[in-house]
Amino acid sequence: MAERYSSFQPGGRRWLWQRITAAFLVVVLAFHFFLLHFVNHADEVTFAMSQARMEQLTYFSLMILFLVTATFHGVNGVYNALINQGISGTKKTAAKAILGLASVVVIVQGVRTALAWAGGVPL
Repeated sequence: MAERYSSFQPGGRRWLWQRITAAFLVVVLAFHFFLLHFVNHADEVTFAMSQARMEQLTYFSLMILFLVTATFHGVNGVYNALINQGISGTKKTAAKAILGLASVVVIVQGVRTALAWAGGVPL
């Protein structure tokens, strides 16, 4: 089956952003797993330190940036997979609407969870 459209090909509409988000996610996750491997997060002192960092604007902003980046990267990947499977017409429009709505729900709930964890907003 010939590919109809893909942002995974150079020149695709979101090709560059797909690459940037992938690199960002890999670097942040690698750093996160590195810290998890070498720092013991099981004790209460470490949890309290982590919660104090969460309350800082920079740390919170990075979490939200990571959430938005991961959401875009995942939704764009699913959309391209569906397009490459050959959906078109109303199915394509429905897929866009469902993925867009799912993105909004994920981001809103992620922000609410991060704020609650920071002590800003109760769930």
